[in-house]
Amino acid sequence: MRELTKGLNFPEGPVACTDGSLLVGEIASGTIARVARDGSIARVANCRGGVNGMAVGPDGLIYVCNNGGLRFEDFGDHIGPVALADERLGGRIQRVDVETGTVDDLYTEFEGVPLVSPNDMVFDDRGCFYFTDTASGCLYYAAADGSTIVRVASDLTWPNGVGLSPDGTHVYVAETPTGQVWRFTPANPGSVIDGGKQLLCHLEGAQFDSLAVDSQGNVCVATLTANGVTAVAPDGQVVAEVRVPIKDPFVTNICFGGDDLRTAYITSAGTGRVFVTEWHCPGLPTAYQI
Repeated sequence: MRELTKGLNFPEGPVACTDGSLLVGEIASGTIARVARDGSIARVANCRGGVNGMAVGPDGLIYVCNNGGLRFEDFGDHIGPVALADERLGGRIQRVDVETGTVDDLYTEFEGVPLVSPNDMVFDDRGCFYFTDTASGCLYYAAADGSTIVRVASDLTWPNGVGLSPDGTHVYVAETPTGQVWRFTPANPGSVIDGGKQLLCHLEGAQFDSLAVDSQGNVCVATLTANGVTAVAPDGQVVAEVRVPIKDPFVTNICFGGDDLRTAYITSAGTGRVFVTEWHCPGLPTAYQI
């Protein structure tokens, strides 16, 4: 494992691009940064609030879970969120053109109730996406054109990472404080989940953050309490634990890139770093790339 870059403002939501660069959201500054192959950093958009999970949409634009903004504290060797920001933008889903820096708000509410803190998202091959709203305990499904948003699950405990199984039939959601990953099986994409919910794994004492799925169907979930990423097989067994080489209680996310999708990018948010390592198998291709 090697350090790709440092100096980021609590990086999250990594998106590997086909040119070898990496886009990351910076929660602490509300910006999106592009990290080049040599580790150099360029800020490409200012979304304000807190840029959390990100994904490429069917139009080639970047879709953002904006948590509205958090207040951070400096703990000496790392920074970390301690409360909601004093001046909040408000939770929202945004659409961003990273070539021009243009930012548009796509969704700010559901049935008249404001979104609170959208956290992570994943697109399916229908051009729609699932996203978690952490503080409200909900999972939503929305169209990329801004026309439709559906609440498909609720009563989750601080839902964070979200991903799809290789065949697209299962939706995985990680809860932060419980150390649980749930597997949802909606009857149809975006249908309200009434039943069809199974516990994939429960790691006692763990705190989970965002996640990605690899080509073997393993749910690779950032584990705050383990200083790295835990890979959970489709049968719920832990098959790997990958730790970053420095102490950081805020290892927040992972994505896959490179020509063979075996390059894993891991955000060490508390220290403002991104680490790179070779994964044991290719990652699962995302629905859309840029």
